[in-house]
Amino acid sequence: MNKYLAWLPTFIILGAVIYKPVTEATEAKLVSKNISFLVYKSNSYTSAIYNNTSAGVNIIVEKVATTGQHTIVWNKKVNEKYLKQYPSVENALKQNITIHSLNKKEYLVVHYILTYNSKGSELQMEDAIIMMDNNPDTVDIGI
Repeated sequence: MNKYLAWLPTFIILGAVIYKPVTEATEAKLVSKNISFLVYKSNSYTSAIYNNTSAGVNIIVEKVATTGQHTIVWNKKVNEKYLKQYPSVENALKQNITIHSLNKKEYLVVHYILTYNSKGSELQMEDAIIMMDNNPDTVDIGI
């Protein structure tokens, strides 16, 4: 029995040494993610057919947890304008945002919905981009 008790301090010290790194590894480390949005016209739209056509953009940023739960963390609508009024890519409308308190295991999904309106007829086009650590932090939205 005494030889088992002799090992007891060793196991206690080993447990204490292992406890700290294990708890640090399992803690959620919170980070911030910066994203830039660029909205611009991808065509010149000089033809007369585009004179009465407008477009609007709705940008939604969702945080996706490891459980699969989606939470909207940012939402913005760019006011509807005629296609000719949107700036070219060199002068694009720019919006920078920062999403705080993002767990390392969570990621962001950027959805944007383009709504074209031509004489009362609407067309909606949607796209989504998954923002992971290896993705660029800029989202280009060509109208």
